[in-house]
Amino acid sequence: MDRREFLKAMALAGAAAAVNPSGVGEVLAQSRTTTGGYPDLVAIMGGSPVQMLDRVLSELGGIGRFVKQGMKVTIKPNIGWDRKPEMGANTNPELVAELVRKCLSAGASEVLVFDHTCNEWTRCYQNSGIRAAVEEAGGKMVPANSEEYYREVDLPRGVKLHKAKIHQAILDSDVWFNVPVVKHHGGAKMTISMKNYMGIVWDRRVFHSTDLQQCIADINTFSKRPALHIVDCYRSVFQNGPQGKSVDDVIMLRSLIASADPVAADTAALALFSQAKPVNRETVTHIAKAEALKIGTTDLQSLNIKRIKL
Repeated sequence: MDRREFLKAMALAGAAAAVNPSGVGEVLAQSRTTTGGYPDLVAIMGGSPVQMLDRVLSELGGIGRFVKQGMKVTIKPNIGWDRKPEMGANTNPELVAELVRKCLSAGASEVLVFDHTCNEWTRCYQNSGIRAAVEEAGGKMVPANSEEYYREVDLPRGVKLHKAKIHQAILDSDVWFNVPVVKHHGGAKMTISMKNYMGIVWDRRVFHSTDLQQCIADINTFSKRPALHIVDCYRSVFQNGPQGKSVDDVIMLRSLIASADPVAADTAALALFSQAKPVNRETVTHIAKAEALKIGTTDLQSLNIKRIKL
């Protein structure tokens, strides 16, 4: 999706807002600003992943707002698949590496990066390009392929999921960032911020055997929330997800969305994605289920949103 196509998509989304009042096109085109404070959500398009992250963090008060001197930081991208970056199945390695550099520049004592992968973990880390990018930036990749790396936590607000084993990198961190990629998913319909939580838990079989959409909402009740959900909308698998079959399954959106609210972030990212590949939000039921659990809001018009075109 080039700049002209993006602007056309936003205009079309705005025209549809009478049917869908939470349409991201209308909200982003008529961003509500408030005096003082920071935006609830930032949506940016048109630059490289590094350029867009730099601007997003600047709009949100800088990385120093989230990371203080001596903090232990964990970053959780999507690294689930043994796929090269051009396949769009994993989070963009340039984006992850730049976030590592930002955290270290703010004085982080260490920055750990991991995912509980679906394919063989060392190949996912390597072929995604994320291992090399993270290590060059000064971060450390940690494994997540053994139960010994996880500790059980209670989820008292969960409807179907009441306990889960969470990776120690998150439990032992001072702050963590959720950095998913937006893409099609055959089971969950879409994978964005909230679905990315499945990579922080050990036993995912219960999700699939119980109620996948409800369990995704339930795991997002985990009390230690990320400082930000930074949604990679640069390169996206729009069909045959979650890993795609070829580059023909990939579309270039060249965008980035960030918010502390995962429901809002996923609502906005889904609306953007839907301009390229229409998706009925009602089929992505974990979004509404999470809103019902008061994790966040789908009412984007109630938020202070900053829209940027580079």
